[in-house]
Amino acid sequence: MGNPLYQMMGGTPQRPGNSPVDMLQRFQQFQSQFRGDPRQMVQQLMASGKMSQAQFNQLSQLANQLYPRFK
Repeated sequence: MGNPLYQMMGGTPQRPGNSPVDMLQRFQQFQSQFRGDPRQMVQQLMASGKMSQAQFNQLSQLANQLYPRFK
Protein backbone atom coordinates (compact mmCIF):
# COMPACT_ATOMS: atom_id res chain seq x y z
CA MET A 1 0.00 0.00 0.00
CA GLY A 2 1.41 3.41 -0.95
CA ASN A 3 1.64 6.39 1.34
CA PRO A 4 -1.60 8.40 0.90
CA LEU A 5 -0.04 11.73 1.89
CA TYR A 6 2.85 11.26 -0.51
CA GLN A 7 0.39 10.37 -3.27
CA MET A 8 -1.62 13.52 -2.49
CA MET A 9 1.56 15.52 -3.08
CA GLY A 10 1.78 13.92 -6.53
CA GLY A 11 4.75 11.68 -5.87
CA THR A 12 5.62 8.06 -6.17
CA PRO A 13 8.24 6.51 -3.87
CA GLN A 14 11.06 5.73 -6.34
CA ARG A 15 10.42 7.96 -9.34
CA PRO A 16 13.68 8.76 -11.18
CA GLY A 17 14.61 12.43 -11.36
CA ASN A 18 13.13 13.38 -7.99
CA SER A 19 15.45 15.92 -6.48
CA PRO A 20 15.08 17.40 -3.00
CA VAL A 21 14.30 20.74 -4.65
CA ASP A 22 11.47 19.18 -6.68
CA MET A 23 10.08 17.52 -3.58
CA LEU A 24 10.24 20.80 -1.63
CA GLN A 25 8.45 22.64 -4.44
CA ARG A 26 5.71 19.99 -4.58
CA PHE A 27 5.34 20.15 -0.79
CA GLN A 28 5.05 23.94 -0.84
CA GLN A 29 2.38 23.68 -3.55
CA PHE A 30 0.53 21.02 -1.56
CA GLN A 31 0.83 23.15 1.60
CA SER A 32 -0.62 26.23 -0.12
CA GLN A 33 -3.60 24.24 -1.44
CA PHE A 34 -4.31 22.18 1.67
CA ARG A 35 -7.53 23.00 3.48
CA GLY A 36 -8.67 21.45 6.73
CA ASP A 37 -7.21 20.01 9.91
CA PRO A 38 -4.18 17.78 9.23
CA ARG A 39 -4.69 15.80 12.45
CA GLN A 40 -8.28 15.08 11.54
CA MET A 41 -7.23 13.96 8.05
CA VAL A 42 -4.65 11.55 9.49
CA GLN A 43 -7.20 10.17 11.95
CA GLN A 44 -9.63 9.58 9.09
CA LEU A 45 -6.96 7.82 7.03
CA MET A 46 -6.10 5.55 9.95
CA ALA A 47 -9.76 4.86 10.80
CA SER A 48 -10.51 3.94 7.18
CA GLY A 49 -7.48 1.64 6.95
CA LYS A 50 -5.86 3.75 4.21
CA MET A 51 -2.94 4.40 6.58
CA SER A 52 -1.53 1.90 9.03
CA GLN A 53 -0.02 2.62 12.42
CA ALA A 54 3.38 1.67 10.97
CA GLN A 55 2.96 4.19 8.13
CA PHE A 56 1.91 6.84 10.63
CA ASN A 57 4.97 6.14 12.78
CA GLN A 58 7.25 6.34 9.74
CA LEU A 59 5.62 9.58 8.59
CA SER A 60 5.88 11.04 12.07
CA GLN A 61 9.60 10.27 12.27
CA LEU A 62 10.19 11.79 8.84
CA ALA A 63 8.20 14.90 9.74
CA ASN A 64 10.23 15.38 12.90
CA GLN A 65 13.45 15.13 10.88
CA LEU A 66 12.27 17.56 8.18
CA TYR A 67 10.41 20.04 10.39
CA PRO A 68 13.40 22.37 11.04
CA ARG A 69 13.87 22.80 7.26
CA PHE A 70 10.31 24.12 6.78
CA LYS A 71 10.33 26.78 9.49
